[in-house]
Amino acid sequence: MKLNLIEESINTELEIIIIKNNNIESDNEVLQKLNFKGEIDTSALLPELGKLYIGCGEYSSDNVRCSVAAAMRIFSDTNFCEAIIEAGEYLAEVVEGIELGSYSFTKYKSNKDNKKEIEKTINILVEKVDPKTIEIFEDAVNLSNSVNMVRDFVNTTPEDFYPKIMAKKAKKIAIENNLEIKIFGEKYFTEQKMGAISAVGRASRHDSRLIHMTYAPANPMKKIVLIGKGLTYDSGGLSLKPADFMVTMKSDKSGGSAVLGIMNAIAKMKLPIEVHGIIGAVENMIGGDAYKPDDVLVAKNGKTIEVRNTDAEGRLVLADCLCYAQDEIQDFDYIIDYATLTGACVVGVGHYTTGIMGNNILLNNKLQESALKSGELATILHFNKYLKKTIKSKIADICNISSTRYGGAITAGMFLDEFIKEENKQKWIHCDIAGPAFVEEIWGCNPYGASGAGVRFTVKFMKDLIAE
Repeated sequence: MKLNLIEESINTELEIIIIKNNNIESDNEVLQKLNFKGEIDTSALLPELGKLYIGCGEYSSDNVRCSVAAAMRIFSDTNFCEAIIEAGEYLAEVVEGIELGSYSFTKYKSNKDNKKEIEKTINILVEKVDPKTIEIFEDAVNLSNSVNMVRDFVNTTPEDFYPKIMAKKAKKIAIENNLEIKIFGEKYFTEQKMGAISAVGRASRHDSRLIHMTYAPANPMKKIVLIGKGLTYDSGGLSLKPADFMVTMKSDKSGGSAVLGIMNAIAKMKLPIEVHGIIGAVENMIGGDAYKPDDVLVAKNGKTIEVRNTDAEGRLVLADCLCYAQDEIQDFDYIIDYATLTGACVVGVGHYTTGIMGNNILLNNKLQESALKSGELATILHFNKYLKKTIKSKIADICNISSTRYGGAITAGMFLDEFIKEENKQKWIHCDIAGPAFVEEIWGCNPYGASGAGVRFTVKFMKDLIAE
């Protein structure tokens, strides 16, 4: 999709018109016959008039973004080659809607849709094309492209995307953006006594990787550490998932993929914040060398973990990644982890919402506010002191699953809290993206499958920090 910024309206094959607050000003007779009232999630394509009406409902940032995305799905499915849309005060949202709504994943389609091959152009009408407008436009393009890159990573099958490939993708991003990158393997895990991450990937034919990327601009205003769960596939290990639950487990790398996308976006935007991106890239499989329920693992910080379920593996990978980050990176302001960690979070808050957890209520609120402003849904799940006893072990320091089936998202977050040093507990946030990361339907500005969850709200969080 080619995007042009223009200051004056031009004639094109198609005009995309966003209807706000059900306020239809023209073509009333035709639209009435189609029973189009301009309500949100409704549309009316009038090819003979060269117009596409999209209902927006209440005029807000996210409604505009989602409405434009809906328009792009319709536009992409036609043979129209050029369209015009007025941005008004929502240039960033219009651009994001165009880029995110135009996304499709056709890598494994043998017969490509010819309509997708047609080069299409969108002319975006703005009041003035000046340096500020261009900056907003370019930031929105870079952000959207990074989200779509994450979608591609997550949608790719486990046979084509395993820890070594994830490391290669990270290296490619690092080279393109002049980032520092370090990649560690099994030998390093043994030397550093990282028994948790090592155990999870032990039965896979693909060796695990720990990836550490660094974006370090001159005179950074803040220093942030991002950690992503990169389970390139999760069979459940010896605690094998039921067949139906194993499908879509290519999405278990969504947290690590989000970190890759964030690193790409902030480097292209040249944000004045030092950012470290750390990913535990692992495949959890079965075999004679698989780690087992009843094993006791020793994490990098020396804490012992009783394994009672090998499908609670993401928290084991993150435990060692969190320890690594706190040992290797000094004087950071915030540490944020991203993981498709628990089905319990999906049960609790639904498919579309990220669960935010941590010890610092004000920090949790700040991230949630940034998420909502970015158009990503998020809610805070508060730690509960009465649940802490449910992850205690009789034979080790801690157990990798709770003794109760209730509050599973929170107990998983509290497990991770055991690997946060005391001096860093007020700096840490855990984001359970199990719900929004991969949904088997179109929703908002997101397609079927991977959404790229976490990228937009983290970039917004950083921009909000800069603006303080």
